[in-house]
Amino acid sequence: MKRYFFIFFILTSLQSCSANTQNNQTTILDNVLNTKILRVGTTADYKPFTYLNQSRYEGIDIELAKDLAKSLNAKVKFVKTSWPTMKQDLQANKFDIAMGGISKKLSKQQIGLFSIGYYTSGKTPIARCKDRDKYKSLRQINRANVKVIVNPGGTNQKFVNKYVKSAHIIVYNDNKTIFKQIEERKADVMITDAIEVQLQSKLIPTLCPTMPGKTFNKYQKAYLMPRDLIWKEYVNAWLEKRMLDGTVKKLFAKYQ
Repeated sequence: MKRYFFIFFILTSLQSCSANTQNNQTTILDNVLNTKILRVGTTADYKPFTYLNQSRYEGIDIELAKDLAKSLNAKVKFVKTSWPTMKQDLQANKFDIAMGGISKKLSKQQIGLFSIGYYTSGKTPIARCKDRDKYKSLRQINRANVKVIVNPGGTNQKFVNKYVKSAHIIVYNDNKTIFKQIEERKADVMITDAIEVQLQSKLIPTLCPTMPGKTFNKYQKAYLMPRDLIWKEYVNAWLEKRMLDGTVKKLFAKYQ
């Protein structure tokens, strides 16, 4: 009799735990569908992915964020974040997804989840066109008389900290004006994503890639989310569809 009572107690406890888990398991997908609001974290300072032009958000990932929201019959609420604070903002539940040229890195994967990659990039230098032959390799850049400028908190700074030991490092906080510092001779070179180098050399004709067509490394751009597998699977399904139907490719052509 005691044995049957014990088995009954265990089964009842398991059913109770299962019910509690189901009741508490409200996913981000459920929240977005219910509230009709998609919270998108973005730095809004990284052309061509995201950029705040006065009061208007622009860029590849801005348009894709709106498309993702449309697929959910929701509206986008853009939430300002920064490269140094992105991981903390994710853990503080300030947004449902971070979008804006984010590189897939294990340090972020440790606290969140990445979508599938939608663009492959790598680090490469940009300098004044008349000085481009001076900075065609890390060996040439990594010298005491070279001023290397870098924005804080992201993969650019991590790369510079790891590989540039002898040059003078200038940490500059404003991504919107950082390339002007090179043009105005306040810095000599910046190492950043190839897609940004390509765009900025068009926007500022006095600046040129010093290693055109080459990068120091390779990695993918993706979207960063909290640890919610159901939400991740939805984002992956949506992004895969947009890659296959040509939407992503067209947006890159539009903004580059």
